[in-house]
Amino acid sequence: MRLILLGPPGAGKGTQAARLVERHGIPQLSTGDMLRAAVAARTPIGLQAKELMDQGSLVPDDLVVSIVASRIEEPDARNGFILDGFPRTVGQAEALDRMLEDKGMQLDAIIELKVDEGILVDRIVKRARDAEARGEAVRRDDNPDVFRTRLDAYRQQTAPLTDYYGRKGTLRSVDGMAPIDDVTAAIRAIVAG
Repeated sequence: MRLILLGPPGAGKGTQAARLVERHGIPQLSTGDMLRAAVAARTPIGLQAKELMDQGSLVPDDLVVSIVASRIEEPDARNGFILDGFPRTVGQAEALDRMLEDKGMQLDAIIELKVDEGILVDRIVKRARDAEARGEAVRRDDNPDVFRTRLDAYRQQTAPLTDYYGRKGTLRSVDGMAPIDDVTAAIRAIVAG
């Protein structure tokens, strides 16, 4: 089973990915984690990525795809994987499609968690207020201004993927505002096919 979970920050992708990992025994592949691992292992790709990151540059799509290509060949990904944080753009999705085709693989599902962004922002504001009221530090991701910036970036860069995969007929949508267990059940139904 090879999946992509799409949705804006705070939509519940991480929660649902963790449940899929537990149920199916497939890894959740985070491009950020893969980049850090490649850098730490001092692989040729990792060294190239490190040089770019040290300069403050974004790692180009072809390099990220190379890292993903290497990672999905590892034994724990033989039965499938969940891509987390990738693809972020249509260009990355096209590169991913080419790479998978070269490997004789295809994605089984692209699942979009549809959410009300206004309610997500309200939740973040409440979570930040609650943390402050308890005397706790507000997580950087729970800062409403940071969250709004992340939502804007999602809308500009990643949201077009829903049209891309929708045109290909591979996108399935789930109500991400439903209770967590209901979202899990809807994803399971899609995966069961």
